Amino acid sequence: MKDFLRQNGILLLVIALLASILIGICTFVLSGEADPLSNIVNTVTAPVRGGIAAAADWVEGAYAYVFHRGELEDELDALRRQVGELQEKVRQGEEASRENDQLRDLLGLQARRRDFVFEAAKVTARSTANWESTLTLSKGSTAGIEAGDCVVTQTGVLVGVVAETGLNWSTVSTIINTETEIGGIVTRTYSAGVLEGDFALMNEGKLKLNYLPEGAQLVSGDEVLTSGRGEVFPSGLEVGRVEGVFTDPSGQTRYAVVTPSVALDSLIEVFVIKDFEIVE
Repeated sequence: MKDFLRQNGILLLVIALLASILIGICTFVLSGEADPLSNIVNTVTAPVRGGIAAAADWVEGAYAYVFHRGELEDELDALRRQVGELQEKVRQGEEASRENDQLRDLLGLQARRRDFVFEAAKVTARSTANWESTLTLSKGSTAGIEAGDCVVTQTGVLVGVVAETGLNWSTVSTIINTETEIGGIVTRTYSAGVLEGDFALMNEGKLKLNYLPEGAQLVSGDEVLTSGRGEVFPSGLEVGRVEGVFTDPSGQTRYAVVTPSVALDSLIEVFVIKDFEIVE
C-alpha cells in the first residue's frame, strides 16, 4: 500500500485538487452564486456600468431641465402678458375714475354758474422759458375760443387768460405770468385789489395782489377770488390764498403775495369760458 501511494501520490493529489474544484463549481451553481470568473468580470465592469448609468441619468436630467425651463419661460411670458393687461385695465379704470370726478366737479360748477359756456381742451405744451409762463391748448378759433377768454379747472379755479389763438390751438397766459392783470378780492374782508404777475414771484409760482386799500387787514390763508371788476372776467373764480402782506420799497403801498390754488405743472385738461353773464 505504501508503495502504491509513493508511486501514485502525485496523481492522487491532482485528482483530489480537480475534485475539489469540481465540487466548488457545483456548489456555486447549485447555490445560485456566480462563479469566480463572473465575479472578477463583474467587479471589473461594475464602475464602467455605474458611470454609464450616471451619464444616462445626467442626460435625462438635463433634458428634463431644458424642457421644463422652456415651459417655465412660456408660463412667465404668459404671466407678463396678463400683468400688462391688468395694468392697462387699472390705468383705464383710474382714467375713467378721474374723468368721472372731473365731470362731477364740472357739473357742480355748472350748477353754481349756469351762465358759463365751456369748451374743454387738453394741455399740449408748457413754456420752459424763465421770463414767461404759458400753456398751449389743443383747441382754437374753430372751437369758438377767443383771446381774452378765461381758462379754469373743472372746479372753477383760475388757470389764466387766452392770449392768442390759431385754428386748432391757443396760448394761455397763466395767472403767474408777468402779463397778468385781473381784478381780485379777498373774501374775508372784501378788500379789492389788482392781481398782477411779477417776474421775481413767477419763478416761485406766485403773484401779487396790488393796490390794497389802506387799513386792509389781510392775514395768511385769506382766500382770493376774481372780483369781476371791469366786466372783462367772470367774478367769483378762485385764484389762491394770501401768503403774506408786504410794503413796497417806496413805503407808499402795500401788496399781498398770493399762492395760486391751481397746480400748473400737472394740468391735463382745462375749460375755457367762452361766454358768461356780467353780474353788476
